[in-house]
Order: sequence, then C-alpha cells, then structure tokens
Amino acid sequence: MAVRGTGGSFMVENNAAGWTRLAGLLEAQGVARVGIEATGGYERGVTRDLQKAGFAVVVLQPLQVRAFAKMRLQRAKNDRIDARLIADCTYMLGAHNTMAPDPRFDTLGDHLTFIEQIEDDIVRIKTRLEHIHDARLRRIDEADIKRLQKRCDGEFRRLAAELRQHDDLAKRFELVSSIPGIGERTALAWWCECPN
Repeated sequence: MAVRGTGGSFMVENNAAGWTRLAGLLEAQGVARVGIEATGGYERGVTRDLQKAGFAVVVLQPLQVRAFAKMRLQRAKNDRIDARLIADCTYMLGAHNTMAPDPRFDTLGDHLTFIEQIEDDIVRIKTRLEHIHDARLRRIDEADIKRLQKRCDGEFRRLAAELRQHDDLAKRFELVSSIPGIGERTALAWWCECPN
C-alpha cells in the first residue's frame, strides 16, 4: 500500500489481522479514500473490511490502472510502484466506484474464475499436445481436453443460469449480450468481473 504524497509504502497480510492493521495505518495517515485494484476476488475481504471501518473504497479494474500507467508513460512495474500508481489513480478519479460491492458477484466471480481456470488447463494441454508424438499419450491428452471442454461448457451454462435467476442482472446481461460482436461468454465475463 502507498499513501499519496508520502513517497513511502508498506505491506500487510491479506487476512483479517492484516486488514485491521491496514485500517489503523491508513487512519493514522488521515486517509479517507482507498483505491484497490481488482485481483480476481483477492480484494473482496479487504474492501468490505475497510468499508465497514468507514473508508470510501474505490475498486479499480486492472485495465484502468494499466491505462493510467500508459498515460503517465510509466513502464516500470513492481509492488511499490504499483501501489503508488493506484494511489495516484484513485486521487485522479475522485470518488467514482465507491459503492459497496454487490455480494452476489462474489459467487458469480468465483464461478467465472473456476471456468477460466478450466480454460487455462485446456490451453496447457493443447500446448503440451503440440510436442507429443506418441499415439497413446496423444489419446490421453485428447481425452482430457474433451472432458475438460465438456465440464467448461456445463459450468458456463450453470453460471449463465445462476446470473439469470436475478431479474436485474438478467436484464443487464441480455442488454450487453444484444450488442453485435459481444457473445454470452464476453457479456458474462464483463458482468462478473466489472459489476459496477
């Protein structure tokens, strides 16, 4: 974490004790608004904890942070640099995106992450398959790809059905899906990863 204008940074564990320590450090520095980059769900606990402690929390999408870094012609990257970048980006954006996260997206986001991990497994097996010439080993990998693709397709259908159980989310999902060039898969990822 970095506090804008101080030049320093600090780290805490991403657990309840770390969040309590973080809140104390931020309060001691007079911080009222905190920017956190969305990291596939790792930010959820600290976001809720800081909001309960009275901080306005801005959840930044990685694309926003990358665009801000490009705008500043910043290419160097490490945890301290990123923390200062997020602090500056939060300051520049003002009070946008400080609404409390919708808890329904915790489950939806976890489900999407599960699907994406299966997709990653399929890609790894396909890459490995490019270098396997033994027919028996190829059959094993090809069977694994089919099995994982079947699981992936089924989980995608379940996730879409789960999202459609909520009338407000279903309407927004259908609206995004109706845009030419945006399929259900893209729309689903968009709503699960960028719900606000």
